[in-house]
Amino acid sequence: MPPQFVLGSPLLEAAWAVGIVLVFALVAWLILLGMRRVQRKIEKRAKHPLIPQLLQSLCRPVFLLLVSLGLILALSSVSYLEPWRAGLGTASIAVVIVLTTYALARGGGVLLVWYLRKVKVRQSLLRLVKRVAILLVYVGGLLVLLEYLGISISPMLAGLGLGGLAIALALQPTLSNFFAGTQIVADHVVRVGDYIELDNGTRGYVADVGWRSTRIRTPFNNMVIIPNSRLAESILTNYYGPSMEIGVIVNAGVSYSSDLAHVEDVALAVAREVIQELDEAVKTFEPWFGYEEFGESNINFWVWLQAKDRIASFRVKSELIRRLHARFDQEGITINYPVRTTYLQWINDKQPPL
Repeated sequence: MPPQFVLGSPLLEAAWAVGIVLVFALVAWLILLGMRRVQRKIEKRAKHPLIPQLLQSLCRPVFLLLVSLGLILALSSVSYLEPWRAGLGTASIAVVIVLTTYALARGGGVLLVWYLRKVKVRQSLLRLVKRVAILLVYVGGLLVLLEYLGISISPMLAGLGLGGLAIALALQPTLSNFFAGTQIVADHVVRVGDYIELDNGTRGYVADVGWRSTRIRTPFNNMVIIPNSRLAESILTNYYGPSMEIGVIVNAGVSYSSDLAHVEDVALAVAREVIQELDEAVKTFEPWFGYEEFGESNINFWVWLQAKDRIASFRVKSELIRRLHARFDQEGITINYPVRTTYLQWINDKQPPL
């Protein structure tokens, strides 16, 4: 005879359990489709892919969570599994902890990558930081799961603490360079391509900011490798910040017998010529002129221009000095050599015996 579908029969309970699983799977599938549809709509409208990437990273954990809960609920509804119902309840909480950790790792990884790219962290460092962060999330989830299952994690924490302390002491220079490199990149102290000068005189272009060291290419085309901890503690000048334009100042002096108004007019005229004719000069900058002091042999002054960057400043300064010298020579303006007059007076106005 065919089986009878009566309340409490194994066949009816099995059908009911299968129905629960199918309903939860259908709901999970519909939610998955809805999340992907929202993701595609946001991708078309949003300028930044952060929210679509977050939705994509959470699709799988949400689907697995609903299907797993449906399966556990279906098993709990079967009467002949009554002795294991408490264990199924524990398993449901454990599944929630595992899948929540999985979702946090995926979503947190997306947020971390978005932030590190925003602060322009190099690709190799980005991957390393992401892997370490995801590993820490999984370790935290594992500890929470073990604590829920009644397994004492105090010895593990103590062991991890002692092991972490030993590793930290052994890798102190490496960790110091790693965190210093992260700080340099996050604070926008230097970026690849910047021209910098350290307080010890080292100067050049930043070629690379790694997790352990920073490489600087000097004007002589040599590579200087500086540990990140050293760079973070140094006083440095970034010639490309806050903008690449840099001031160029030339100091000179003219004879005390010079017409100072004429000297100013000539110097400003030469400065304007340099600005108009040199591509390295900033065209919109109006040159400045000022007398500085009464020197020992000349009345000293300065002329101020702006160049497009540090390298361009050398050409602008050299050309300004050359043209000032030539123009002063044409105008009869004298730049004196250092001159000193010494007065000798003998005691009692008498000359010493020959």
